Amino acid sequence: MMLSEFDFSAPEISLQCENGDADAAVFTAVNGNKMELRLRAEKSRPCFVTVFWPVETAPGALVLGDAWERSYGDLRFLPLEVNDRAMPWYFMATNNTETLCFGVATQPNAFVSFRFSPDGIRAMVDCRNGAAGVELNGRELTLCTFICKTYENTEPFDCLCDFCRAMCPAPRLPEGPVFGGNDWYYAYGGNSANSVVSDARLQAELAEGCGGVPYMVVDDGWEQGDTAGPWRGNEKFGDMKAVCDRIRETGAIPGIWFRPLCTQQPGIPEEWKLARGERTFLDPSHPEVLNMLREDIARIRSWGYRLLKHDYSTCDLFGDWGSNLGDTITNETGWHFYDRTKTSAEIVLGLYRTIREAAGDMTVIGCNTVSHLCAGLVELNRTGDDTSGREWARTLKMGVNTLAFRLAQNGAFYTVDADCVGMLKDNIPWEKNRQWMELLSRSNTALFLSCCETTDGQKKDISAAYRAAQVKHTIRPLDWMHTKIPAVWEIDGETVRFDW
Repeated sequence: MMLSEFDFSAPEISLQCENGDADAAVFTAVNGNKMELRLRAEKSRPCFVTVFWPVETAPGALVLGDAWERSYGDLRFLPLEVNDRAMPWYFMATNNTETLCFGVATQPNAFVSFRFSPDGIRAMVDCRNGAAGVELNGRELTLCTFICKTYENTEPFDCLCDFCRAMCPAPRLPEGPVFGGNDWYYAYGGNSANSVVSDARLQAELAEGCGGVPYMVVDDGWEQGDTAGPWRGNEKFGDMKAVCDRIRETGAIPGIWFRPLCTQQPGIPEEWKLARGERTFLDPSHPEVLNMLREDIARIRSWGYRLLKHDYSTCDLFGDWGSNLGDTITNETGWHFYDRTKTSAEIVLGLYRTIREAAGDMTVIGCNTVSHLCAGLVELNRTGDDTSGREWARTLKMGVNTLAFRLAQNGAFYTVDADCVGMLKDNIPWEKNRQWMELLSRSNTALFLSCCETTDGQKKDISAAYRAAQVKHTIRPLDWMHTKIPAVWEIDGETVRFDW
């Protein structure tokens, strides 16, 4: 047996409060393989709940965890004996005969990470408000729902796919395949109205006869601020509605990027701001900030854009990238949100729900969004850090890694966006990029290209990839338990080897 018997319903629980826990209490409610964790406090300001299940694990198990938001080329299986990582949201342990999956249901009201060691499973439940204790004022809050599933004689990849579906009972998925252009990885902000319309025209040509309609996403570079609002067209773009109309006339679906919580708009009241550095980061716990975001999105939607990509919010809220975080969501100290009565997770969920409501029937892509909180509130999620139009090694590290190790989330949480094929002229050999494109096209995930010109041979390859992306495939990584960048995949029943 990989695991000794353990009582899922009776863990050891401890509570840490900022000012003593005299009137705070933690409750559990068990229903089969699910356990709700609830918290109530009057004047106490809770910070963390630690939950520990003593369990002995035999040597030889391999362990895989997830990431707070995007992954950064760092996902991999590690032997239990050397697995010293904090694992946000869930983990899987397997010896290929037996598999344990342990995590929390999506959209929890706390940030949850796990550590799995030979003597047990430990969950760190971060219920703070920023870096301070939360003021519940007598409110009882369900922090999260733990889920535990064990499998025997089942492929570990299939176990993880099943477990992701169990964690997210109500995903929000696009109506059909999502593919097309995004100008970031060749333009890198050096775009304009004319360039994006030209790109849209190229995408329509590449997609001709494929059976679907491509998107053309205007990425960073159109806004009035420096990677920040105000969210109105600048001198390179002018009237953003006119740009949208021109994209639509090419036969592509217009999409657009924005950074909701960073602005250079003058006159922002101090109480709307998060106190962090010289830039203005907005505090979404303030109701007027959410009203401002509703107005921004309503304006973008009125221009006619059909896809909204929102970016940077985790870093803007918590002060760092997910790759630099450990057991908790913020490394900063001494700060809190405007509304101190909600946990950080509740505030992030409020932000995502506001964006979702304001976007209406637009397709929404989250980027630098907290994966477990945006599941069910976005159609697509960027699951890895940026690929590249300049460096093949970066595309390989960030793109292939996140596709392999978070592919089980595809169709279970959202449609995975493992990021673009970056085609900046003469930078990455096409023989490499073509393989990345072919893998994406057969993965049932999003397929975006960044290109402004192509050769005849590239056009032929891209058109074939767009046709392949319209068909449902079966796919799994085969060598993923032994490498960070899987090169051997089973696709539609055949073993396919990529020369990365």
